[in-house]
Amino acid sequence: MSLVFAGVCSHAPGITGRAHMADPAAKDVLYAGFDRMREALEASKPDALIVIAAEHFANFFMNNMPAYSIGMGEEYEGPIEDPDWLGIPRTKVPGNVDLSRRIIEETLNTCDVAYAEEWKFDHGISVPLHFLTPRYDLDIIPVNINCQGPPLSPLHRAWEFGKSLRRACDAVPERIALVGTGGISHWPATPDSGKINEPWDREFLDRWCNNDKAQLLSYSDAETYRDGGQGGFEIRTFIAVSGATEGSSAEVWHYQPIPIFAVGCTVGVVTL
Repeated sequence: MSLVFAGVCSHAPGITGRAHMADPAAKDVLYAGFDRMREALEASKPDALIVIAAEHFANFFMNNMPAYSIGMGEEYEGPIEDPDWLGIPRTKVPGNVDLSRRIIEETLNTCDVAYAEEWKFDHGISVPLHFLTPRYDLDIIPVNINCQGPPLSPLHRAWEFGKSLRRACDAVPERIALVGTGGISHWPATPDSGKINEPWDREFLDRWCNNDKAQLLSYSDAETYRDGGQGGFEIRTFIAVSGATEGSSAEVWHYQPIPIFAVGCTVGVVTL
């Protein structure tokens, strides 16, 4: 089979943990965007969902930081953060060891990737799953890209990693959904937390919607840090989805800066 669904969304912890502090209208529109994404995901009838997230030092640290890693667990637990702080109860999430192994083996043909049989989900995966698979009844294959601890993988490698994942999806009989989750511009855990560069976000999303490889890969890390903050390095998760869906256009179903959530909140879906 191949991909039956692909999209991107934000994962900021404030989306759930500070929901009560947001303007109700803004929050409701964002939540409606997540609901629409969930409905489209469910309509595609996937057997498993691959979530490409960013490492936040929950499972890996600078003594052992893979550029790319894939989970191969029977089940996963999350969130690793305080559930009361994040607003999401801690729960068990089903994995699929056999399918993960086949995805990993195929990915290794074209991309060096680490794997882990134990994995704790932080907000980077727990927030999207809270909205997209609220019953936790879909097998999850977690994927992490190092977007936190330099040296970071170049953007063209994130694109190629996405292509490797697509080849792996094409090689298995199961129906696979793919969601990349990250920023875009944000300055988490800094004095600038809550700052959002809306023009930069919208320009990036235009490039993402057009699957414009040259433009997506043209950012330097110095420019991203300047214009999108250290959280902006998470564009790698969106770019990996673009690589996996090369040649396809996409649509942003929701984008709105919500400072109390400390990010420009995004929901986008690829036309496959």
